[in-house]
Formats: sequence, C-alpha cells, structure tokens
Amino acid sequence: MKGPYMPLRTGAIPAVALAASLVLTGCGAGVTAGAPPSADTSAVTDTKGGRAGAAEPLSARPKEIPGIGPATRARIGTASRQALVVTGGTRDANRAVATLYERDDARGWEAVAGPWPAHNALRGWTDDHRQNDLRSPIGVFGLTDAGGRLPDPGTALPYDRGPAFTARGTNFDGEPLTGAFDYVVAINYNREPGTTPLDWTRPLGPSKGGGIWIHVDHGGATQGCVSLPRGRMKELLKQLDPDRRPVVVMGPAESLAR
Repeated sequence: MKGPYMPLRTGAIPAVALAASLVLTGCGAGVTAGAPPSADTSAVTDTKGGRAGAAEPLSARPKEIPGIGPATRARIGTASRQALVVTGGTRDANRAVATLYERDDARGWEAVAGPWPAHNALRGWTDDHRQNDLRSPIGVFGLTDAGGRLPDPGTALPYDRGPAFTARGTNFDGEPLTGAFDYVVAINYNREPGTTPLDWTRPLGPSKGGGIWIHVDHGGATQGCVSLPRGRMKELLKQLDPDRRPVVVMGPAESLAR
C-alpha cells in the first residue's frame, strides 16, 4: 500500500548534506525484434503416411523479451510482471534505449511503452560497480521506491518529496543539472528496498557505490544512473505498479543476451 515514508533514523544525514552527497555517489552530478514466426498448423505425418496430429502453433508460445538470454531471464524470475529494459550497444557506451515490458500469462512479455532514448554512466557499464568508477551496474534490480523535488505525478510507488532532491551545478559537458532529480526512481543496487531514495544504507559496503537512480535526463552521460527525458520519467512513474514487482534490466546488449 502506498503511504508516506517513516522518518529517517536518528542521526540521518541532513537534507543539505544528502543533496551534496548525491554528487559523490552514483547519480549524475546534477547528471525490434522482428515479428514472431507465423503459426504452422500443418499436419504432421508418420513414416507410413498417417496423420500424427497437428503441430503446436509457434505463435501460441508465450513471448520472451527480445534480446534477453536465459541467464538474465532467470534473474528476472517469475514473480516480476513489469520490466524496464535499458540497453546500450557496447560496454563502453553511455547512450541507451529504454523499453517498458509487461508479462501476460498467456501472451508472455509485450512492450507497453517506448523505446525511449536514455543515458547511462559516462564510461558505460560494469559487472563490478565501484564507487566513482563512472560506470552503471549491469544486472536485474527491483524498483520499489520513488521521490523527487516536484509533487508526485501519480505513481503507485511510495513517493518521497523534498528539497533534498535538488540538483545543482554542471555535468561533464557543462550542461546544467537543474531539474535532474525532479523525479527519481531508486534502483535497488546496494540499497535497502522500501526506504526513501535518500536512505544511504549500503548493504554491500560503501566501496560498492550506490545512489543509483532513474532520473530526469540533463542532456548527457551520468555518474552511474539511468536518465530519461522528463516526460518519459513521468510516464514511467505512472505505469510502474508495485503489485507487478517491477524490475529494471540494464546493461549492454551482449551482457543481457547471456
């Protein structure tokens, strides 16, 4: 059930310090497949020429997400029924494409929004994300919590609004960061699910980085996050449904195809 966050624990970092620490963690510093095979309903004959029964139509099989291999599919699991797939062409690319999929029991996975242009970290992707490595973590991560400087646009996720989501300064190419954290969705990499995106608990330790969000695009690469155009961020927030156990599937195409 959606509801306000409980106050942070005693000793929590003040809002101003939290805003400043965003710059030092993962977030940007202010940063088809072809058509399915046609059904084959021709009869199968045995060696004596008799009818052995009709072949199962290929189109009746539930569809999988294009470009997702068996290892990545296993990490998505069976409980998740929403998946935002963010993929770039190479491991060193910082431009990506994001598509939101939903799973139906009979039809399988179908695209419901996108593809949208996206950015990821300046140096691309990594299987072993580290603090300040300027790479986005590869993997499948839950999406359970949201927030931002602006009012809730209508998401079913818990939404924490406050001035600590203010981004300041400029990014790698000199683009202003103003408004980058107007809307954010926390990516459950090295964080405690079910808390505000501003909770800096790091279960894997501080050296593994954190503060990896989906946030408003500022026109360039991020420090570790994924960014989407402002209108697409609002659309994503409205579509994410906690009852569908949403996840983000993120990384270069070669990694997600495993």
